[in-house]
Amino acid sequence: MCEESTSGKSTGCYCAGGMPVEKFMQPCLLLLLKQRSAHGYDLIQSLPEFGFNERSLDPGTVYRNLRRLEEDGLVISHWDVGDGGPAKRLYRITDEGEEMLHAWAIHIGQQRKRMDNFLERYGAVFGTGKL
Repeated sequence: MCEESTSGKSTGCYCAGGMPVEKFMQPCLLLLLKQRSAHGYDLIQSLPEFGFNERSLDPGTVYRNLRRLEEDGLVISHWDVGDGGPAKRLYRITDEGEEMLHAWAIHIGQQRKRMDNFLERYGAVFGTGKL
């Protein structure tokens, strides 16, 4: 429904008021990395805690987001050669990433208020109470 513009091109979903919904993965990754440094696989395993569908979660999307966060200076990574297995990237949040995480929290809080207001009004109109 909200994936296409009037020109028919996919623009991503901006339903929440300005920030593409698919970008929600970025603050989730930053929060997980604030809790502890992690490999990409560990992050993928933790994302369902934020409501991402485990079966349809694309590892490529996670790694693209990690790469974008790293390009923006919000995370850094290094090759971790441990316990005889193959080398894996270990990611950690930077100070700039922590600042962005705070900004995300404010943005998400504002969006939640807007959505709560919508649901209250929806419930009043349809007599369903608050959802």
